Amino acid sequence: MANFTAIYDACVLYPAPLRDFLLRLAMTELFRARWTDHIHAEWIGGVLGNRQDITAEQLERTRQLMNQAVPDCLVTGYEELIDKPGAARPG
Repeated sequence: MANFTAIYDACVLYPAPLRDFLLRLAMTELFRARWTDHIHAEWIGGVLGNRQDITAEQLERTRQLMNQAVPDCLVTGYEELIDKPGAARPG
């Protein structure tokens, strides 16, 4: 069992070669790779904004395949931990 977790942010999932490499590493199960639907939306939005030759449907398929390839990859229930604009901060 892996003893550490790595969160893959949009900046490393945006470039396809790096995304492929990191997914292959995640599939070794030497560590737990995690991401969120928000992270997916961010990297997919970046690709769609810069690459008119790639469709949203193609990237949705990529998202689905990523989620299938890495067990328990999606982090959920974290939204309450995110700072919201205008929210009071403790202390």
